Parts: sequence; structure tokens; C-alpha cells
Amino acid sequence: MDLGHVLLLILAGLVAGGINALAGGGSLITFPSLIATGLPSVEANVTNSVSVFPGYVSSVLGSRADLVGQWRRIRAVLPVCVAGSVLGCTLLLVTPARAFELTVPFLVLGAAATLFFQERLRGLVGHPRALGPRRRAITLQTVAFLGAVYGGYFGAALGVMYVAALALVLDETFTRINALKNVLTVTVGAITLLTFALFGPVDWSAVLLLAPATVVGGYAGATLARRLPGRVLKALIVTFGTTIGLVLLARALT
Repeated sequence: MDLGHVLLLILAGLVAGGINALAGGGSLITFPSLIATGLPSVEANVTNSVSVFPGYVSSVLGSRADLVGQWRRIRAVLPVCVAGSVLGCTLLLVTPARAFELTVPFLVLGAAATLFFQERLRGLVGHPRALGPRRRAITLQTVAFLGAVYGGYFGAALGVMYVAALALVLDETFTRINALKNVLTVTVGAITLLTFALFGPVDWSAVLLLAPATVVGGYAGATLARRLPGRVLKALIVTFGTTIGLVLLARALT
């Protein structure tokens, strides 16, 4: 790996860590950067999943003030989040990726559209305050599980998907939903780190460059997210999610 590749990965890690904390989708930056250094796609995907985990941790630390009062909810969804992550990692390691590569862009675009039309969709499915406790709990478990499956398999824009779905289920401020998203993504990241470290083709030299950079970027991004008005944060997530979906779609069709 030459000096140019080293600088590319450090810069990509800084930017991706911040984007993951703000909106999710930083893997769209780190994954192509790893490809640019010459790694095969599967090895780049696995290495990326391991590398971004420390950034997820720093995002949680940066948003911990908005997690106050949410730990009971978090403990309830962690088991299904872990199970979904294991399933997603298994799918990545044992199945061809082409079919899912074609599906991913539409999932991302759908998540961004869900967030953009959040209020109209609430009119159709009901405001979170109108949901009964049992229905809300089941829906939250389902969201956590399906997101974790996706995150274990590929993970790009996982934060966008989680925020879009959580905003329909929970009657919380955007910053608190974003903080919960950070906890769910760090859980998925921990499972992918363990699984791929044991069974995946990880390029550890690239991890040593990316991981520290994502920590710095993740903490800075989470701190900024707490200071942004809800509408601004929502607009950033919708814009970035749409961009990610279009880029992934263009890549899948080439």
C-alpha cells in the first residue's frame, strides 16, 4: 500500500465516521476507497465492516445524553438485533451477492422516501402515540431485526433505514431517535466485527488506518448532530440517503 492509498483511507475514515453519526451511510465512502486500493469486493466489504465499528462506538459516546430514559427500550431490542446481525453475516459469507446488490439501492431509496414522507405515512399508519404498547413493541422488534439482517450483510445506509423506520414507530425527538440508531448500529457492528474477524478475509493493515479515523469522525459527527435542529438533521439524512441509493443503483446496473 503506497502513501496515496494510506492518505485516502485516513481521509475516508474521518468523513465516513462523521456521516455515520449524522445520518448513516459512511460505508459508501470507505467501501469504494478500499476497492481503490486494490482489494477485491468481498474482502473490501468485510474489511470495511470491521473498520467502521470503532466509529459507531464513538457515535454512541457522542450522543449518550440523548439516550437517557431509553435503556429499557434498548435492552428489549438488543437480542433480536444480535440475531439479525448473525443471520446477515451468514448470508454474506455463504451466498452470492449479486441478487442482493440489485435490491440494496431500492431499499435505501425506500428508506429515504419513508423519512421524507414521514408525516403523510403517519396519517396512514397512525401516529406513534396512537399505537398500543404491544403493537409498538412488536413493530420496534421487527424494525431492529430486519435492519440488523441488512447491516450484517452489507450495511451501507443502515442508519438511514433505521432512522426512517424508528421515526414512524417512536414518538421521540429526532436527536433521540438518532441516538437510538447509533446504539443499534454499534450492536450490528459488534457482531460483524466478531464474525468477520473469525471467518472473513479481513485486510488488517487497512483496518489499522481506517478504524482510528472513524473514531474521530464519529465523535465529531454525533456532537454536531445534537446541535442541529431536527428539520436540518432530517433533511441531511434524506438527501444523503437518496444520494447513496442512486449511486448504488448506478453501480449495480453497470
